[in-house]
Amino acid sequence: MAGSEEKPPVKAIILSAGQGHRLGPLTTSIPKCLLPISGKPIIEWQIDALLSTGINQVTVVTGFQSCLIETLLQQRYGNDGRIETVFNPFFSITDNLVSCWIARAAMDRDFLLLNGDTLFEEVLLARVLNSDPAPVTLGVDQKPAYDADDMKVQLDENGWVRHVSKTLPTDQIDAESVGLVLFRERGPLLFRDTLEEALRHQSGLKAWYLSIIENLASRQLVKACFVPESSWCEIDFPADLIKAEELFSEKKLSRSVTLQR
Repeated sequence: MAGSEEKPPVKAIILSAGQGHRLGPLTTSIPKCLLPISGKPIIEWQIDALLSTGINQVTVVTGFQSCLIETLLQQRYGNDGRIETVFNPFFSITDNLVSCWIARAAMDRDFLLLNGDTLFEEVLLARVLNSDPAPVTLGVDQKPAYDADDMKVQLDENGWVRHVSKTLPTDQIDAESVGLVLFRERGPLLFRDTLEEALRHQSGLKAWYLSIIENLASRQLVKACFVPESSWCEIDFPADLIKAEELFSEKKLSRSVTLQR
């Protein structure tokens, strides 16, 4: 059509600067994102899933043992421009809000923001990418009970996010965040502007990026997207590695849906 332009594809930003102290000796010398699941590092599972859904520009924020991540990514994906890394020199004294700030230059169009410790199948990505339009879309899931470490989510009757917090009262919990957020249209600019403002205050250095999502949710800008059961796994503790091995074995993934975008 005359005068029309094809919309640039979605980018992805993976926050992989942390060490993963709660995994004990397993992460003494290697970052969490390089731990193997069914013979493949977590970061490879993530990038392969992103590439399979048509996302071909990925920025990985590194920190602890950055050189190990950079070497693996170069060996696995080469230097064709699809995968880039940015280094967060403050990873040991700040939280992931600063990692987002380090990667802010990549937030110049629609993008996915991912926790570096979340494994997910392509079907989950496709569900979020094809969700109803909203400036910010938060991937969420439900389960019978939530523990203290879960990032809990409260929703309104129309599926808009009201609150995101680890300390939500039990009677206000409707779901939990799966560690994947999609920003579209004005969403990237809103996130960057709110991020910049938050880091003008000392408290922002120790904040999670979901504190920004909480801020945007107060303006009814964040819509929830429920993801399929058993399509993701967050890795924080040694027991999570066992769960991840069960969910992401080759047999399990052979049943994954390959989706065209």
